[in-house]
Amino acid sequence: MDFNTLALYAISSLLLAATPGPTMLLALSNGMSGGLRVAVFGILGASLGSSLLITGVAFGLGSLLASSESLFNALRWFGVAYLCWLGWKLWRTQPVPLSQQLACTSGTGLPPRTAFLRSLGVALSNPKAILFFAAFLPQFIQPSMPQGVQFLWLGVIFVVIDTLVMVAYAQAGARLVNILSLSALRLLNRACAAGMWLLAGTLAVLREH
Repeated sequence: MDFNTLALYAISSLLLAATPGPTMLLALSNGMSGGLRVAVFGILGASLGSSLLITGVAFGLGSLLASSESLFNALRWFGVAYLCWLGWKLWRTQPVPLSQQLACTSGTGLPPRTAFLRSLGVALSNPKAILFFAAFLPQFIQPSMPQGVQFLWLGVIFVVIDTLVMVAYAQAGARLVNILSLSALRLLNRACAAGMWLLAGTLAVLREH
């Protein structure tokens, strides 16, 4: 795989990762509700989810999902329900004042384990993401070279870029705690919830083809 191909892939991955999606909205919300420390656990969950999806695509999961309408729809509706539930949770989430975050008060804010599992669930419950990886990654695969190694490198590059973008979103959320009032933070959190519901609606009306 030559440098030009990798550079084009990295730029494409950065543009795709920077587009607001459910994991990015979660990173922003986690940064506001629990600070960067809690948001990191959510980022780890989302990165693990992306890694598992890319691994699955490398082993033919994308082809299986594309050929089975019932499997695709089952996963799609699970994703819709999960995003709706997550939007409701975000809507009810109260922003944590900076002083409480610094004090690390027991029971305050979002537990790291919850942040991890939510982001992992979002990453794994979107069938469009699987089909996207199945369509996107092969465009940069060179048939004359071992495909397994190429999938590994492409996966690592995407996950690293995606992780860095999520860190930026989470850092932005953590900084907003210093700038905005609690009412403004609550409004922004609810905007993230509305974004989740919008993504759920989009996923609900989309079809496999």
